[in-house]
Amino acid sequence: MFNPAIEYEPREVIKQFQERKMQDLLQYLQAKSPFYKNMFSQEHIDITKIKTLEDLRVVPFTTKEDLQLHNEDFLCVDKSQVVDYMSTSGTLSEPTTFAATNNDWKRLAYNEAISFTCADGKPGDIYQLMTTLDKRFMAGLAYFEGVKLMGASIIRVGNGIPALQWETIKRLKPNAIICVPSFILRIIKFAEENGIDYKNCSVKKAVCIGENLRNEDFSLNLLGSRIKEKWDIDLYSTYASTEMGTSFCECGAGKGGHHHPELIICEIIDENGNTVPEGEYGELTISTLGVEGMPLLRFRTGDIACFHYEKCSCGRTTMRISPLKGRKNQMLKVKGTTLYPAAIFDVLDNIDYVENYLVEATTNEIGMDNVNVSIGCKNPSEDIIKDLKDRFRARIRIAPDIQFLPIDEINRRNFPEAKRKPIKFFDNRKK
Repeated sequence: MFNPAIEYEPREVIKQFQERKMQDLLQYLQAKSPFYKNMFSQEHIDITKIKTLEDLRVVPFTTKEDLQLHNEDFLCVDKSQVVDYMSTSGTLSEPTTFAATNNDWKRLAYNEAISFTCADGKPGDIYQLMTTLDKRFMAGLAYFEGVKLMGASIIRVGNGIPALQWETIKRLKPNAIICVPSFILRIIKFAEENGIDYKNCSVKKAVCIGENLRNEDFSLNLLGSRIKEKWDIDLYSTYASTEMGTSFCECGAGKGGHHHPELIICEIIDENGNTVPEGEYGELTISTLGVEGMPLLRFRTGDIACFHYEKCSCGRTTMRISPLKGRKNQMLKVKGTTLYPAAIFDVLDNIDYVENYLVEATTNEIGMDNVNVSIGCKNPSEDIIKDLKDRFRARIRIAPDIQFLPIDEINRRNFPEAKRKPIKFFDNRKK
């Protein structure tokens, strides 16, 4: 039930399947969506002539700005059918509201059930949920519903509070956790400081959200390697967003998150909006399938990734998404080197003496990008700055400006009260 046959079909069969689903989406938007109905009219788009995935390219892109400026025009149902209002995290801009119907929540639960099954989940598993269910967060409740639908159990602990996490693990013995991977390092550190034998506890795997675990070749990155060296549990990386209402989750092979063709159509585009050749990086653009409340067509996510099309050792033939290289509007050009904040995070997450950090981008006096890294550590010194700069040069070829700030001050900025995700990158460049 949660291992869809379409994910094992030849690529051409998957494409034809998606083209039939695309027809349903276009007809639904024409009939129900004020935003897309107006778009089709203004752009003189005859949806009956869109037969293939390639034909879909005549449709203009939908952007985050469209969602913010015309939010209610995306709603395809009467408000009496809305059962839940959610919002994006607002990490990079103002949060955007999404309204979901009862059918949308059934779809989200199904998405998580097939994703957890892909990540070797099964009935009888016990998952400890280390993310929030509140603050209008879609994913936390989706995980909860998906695990239930799969026939497994879930323990709703929420984020933070390492002492409570370990007390729950000791008492209820979950075999899996769902969390941000950098939080795993926090609970490991708490265990080591408090004499907890975490290596022999019940937890055998972690479904990791929100942060990359792997390099472009799917080897573990510095964060993933550090977790694995400390605690030899199975790590499964996932990628998702509120706008997509769909997740890409790794199987046991760990070679990228699998695409669910019954739930989403994907394109990878370049800066000019053209489809990139297979295997090249570009901006992920999506069209949601089966969404009733606020479906999206050719929505630009801003996330930079590529797709891999080789058949996976698990038997699935669906394309697999790479680890995200970064977000389009976060790209930095520093001293002739192009990079994304994630590359800086990857260096810092692997250094024991770094308690916390924040990265700030500014514009210098000649209009170029400048990067400053603020470090929280217990014993700041010039030797630490030299060591950090050496590590940065070895890993990303350039060394950002480095300063020390009190650990508590960085923690306050990392976890602002109004946000549900930690913020480690602050973009203060002149627009």
